[in-house]
Amino acid sequence: MSYRELTFSSGATTCSAWHFVGAGGDGRPVVVMGHGIGGTMDSGLQPFAERFAAAGMDVLAFDYRGFGHSQGSPRQTVSIDRQLEDYRSAIALATTLPEIDPQQVVLWGASLSGGHVIRVGAGRDEVAAVIAMTPMTDALATAMAVGKQYRFAALARSAASGMLSRAAGALGREAVMMPLVARPGEPGALTLEGAYENYLGMAGPSWRNELDSAVGMELSKIRVRRYAKQLRSPLLVQIADFDSYVPADAVLKTAVHGRAQVHHYPCDHFDVWPGHGWFERAVADQIAFLRRVL
Repeated sequence: MSYRELTFSSGATTCSAWHFVGAGGDGRPVVVMGHGIGGTMDSGLQPFAERFAAAGMDVLAFDYRGFGHSQGSPRQTVSIDRQLEDYRSAIALATTLPEIDPQQVVLWGASLSGGHVIRVGAGRDEVAAVIAMTPMTDALATAMAVGKQYRFAALARSAASGMLSRAAGALGREAVMMPLVARPGEPGALTLEGAYENYLGMAGPSWRNELDSAVGMELSKIRVRRYAKQLRSPLLVQIADFDSYVPADAVLKTAVHGRAQVHHYPCDHFDVWPGHGWFERAVADQIAFLRRVL
């Protein structure tokens, strides 16, 4: 399925987006999609977008500033606040698309962006539904779960690299970078078993295996539960029961606070993505949820 390339302004930066036109008539819903940590719209979002479009919904997938096809610097640096602003700016563009219903906006996020969409959707009347797939909702729970799987020396190196990167940024110097994904025992942000192969298996041409080392400090800001209480729209939370990165029990607590519809999958974090065994079930559940609530 083809798409058209669009741009929009977020802050003082120009971000890039792909618009998939839905198969329905006038007044179509529109799904706004952003990726997780270090992800780009050409890395696994298109198969989801094509399924939504075939079901009659428009889709706007976008890259955060500093990543993929979007402009902005510093590059490859995760900023929670900037990414939330980028989501809001993408919504503003989505509501101007031809033949869509501006009061039928769906927010879709996965992993890090699964938390973003709950925060962005809170208190917004035009947001008709929110889908959070294996969402990162609790920084402390995630840090404790992941930390148990790493050696102390690796955690210490990562923390030191992050502090150096923050110090470099404060002095106007370039950030200290590290691989986003690496094999177990190698330096990187995500180095648990299978992370390297899974991410590279869906990586698109614009994706770079590089990330600002201060990402851990940025992720420590994540607190989603109170925003889930403020959501006025239906919420679907999809939990991978054997998730190595996002503890299932922490996600469930957030889902309960948001009065969400919850679906469980007996798999790991990446297994609900295209090319893996639980993708078809996960995307089918998303479409069924939207057909019920829109």
